[in-house]
Amino acid sequence: MQKPVRIAPSILSADFSKLGEEVRAIDAAGCDYVHIDVMDGHFVPNITIGPDVVKSLRPHTQKIFDVHLMVAPVDSYIQAFADAGSDIITVHAESGPHVHRTLQMIKATGKKAGLSFNPGTPLDCLDYLIDMLDLILVMSVNPGFGGQSFIPSQLKKIEEARRRIDVSGREIDLQVDGGVNMETAPQVITAGADLLVAGSATFKGGPDQYATNMKALRGES
Repeated sequence: MQKPVRIAPSILSADFSKLGEEVRAIDAAGCDYVHIDVMDGHFVPNITIGPDVVKSLRPHTQKIFDVHLMVAPVDSYIQAFADAGSDIITVHAESGPHVHRTLQMIKATGKKAGLSFNPGTPLDCLDYLIDMLDLILVMSVNPGFGGQSFIPSQLKKIEEARRRIDVSGREIDLQVDGGVNMETAPQVITAGADLLVAGSATFKGGPDQYATNMKALRGES
């Protein structure tokens, strides 16, 4: 059963000169999760932040820290991001040789586990991993940079992920990240997503607009 639509603003689109202030602003504006993109310059062609930044942001909000690790190899960083205050840690199937073991490591820290699928990555491994997951992330752009255009072919993948979650009977967030804006949000919600990562669409217009932007993404008047 699909959950109510929730918004996880990606702080990749925030003003990095005042990240703490930005996190407080999206909290006050009604975000559901705080999405933190971690990129290593190897698995994806960009470098963002590490566990120390996550730790420094943790006192600024009680909202769920949804940490997306675009890092390879990833296993050696799991504990550090757990200790930094992550609530959900999401990895990619390609980010290590044994994704089942990686998910076990996340669960062993007491955190929720997510699995991310790039646009060209099929969902087949869910046959063997869905019972370990709290979140499935469908990437609707190739990871690495904010502000990219939505890839329409991923709507079919969102629909298939929704079907698999419903068949499993488990409480799993279906998250979509990449090119989510006022035009594409209704499409991904109709396809079955219930957790939208939105960077540019949330942060445009400055703090006074954040609440309005998130309401629009949810489809609220």
